[in-house]
Amino acid sequence: MKQFIAKIALVVRDYDEAIAFYTKKLHFKLLEDTQMSPTKRWVRIAPPGYEYGQCEILLAQAAGEQQLKAVGNQSGGRVFLFLYTDDFERDYQNILDQNIKIFRPKSVESYGTVAVFEDLYGNLWDLIQPN
Repeated sequence: MKQFIAKIALVVRDYDEAIAFYTKKLHFKLLEDTQMSPTKRWVRIAPPGYEYGQCEILLAQAAGEQQLKAVGNQSGGRVFLFLYTDDFERDYQNILDQNIKIFRPKSVESYGTVAVFEDLYGNLWDLIQPN
């Protein structure tokens, strides 16, 4: 049997502000933005270097008070997403240049070079260049 995770839903406050953050500041690709209903869109994004069949992020605009409370805290304050890179210094400098909040600065660990940053909602991401 073969299984894989195709998409991860990320609850956001607003589709357009989330698209702008991820595409302009982190240089993610906007793979799809399809209107599904007057209030729902199917918005798929992925980091640069994405190849078809790899994991994507599905941006899901919060609907209702309960979902709004989850925006920025889908993992209870833990690192939620892990962004691997082939050039840590380039991508770390981009994060600094874009004034993205660094939660934990660059460190060299046994598994690679890592820093933790916050997205526009406060979700924590690891930027990792593995050894």
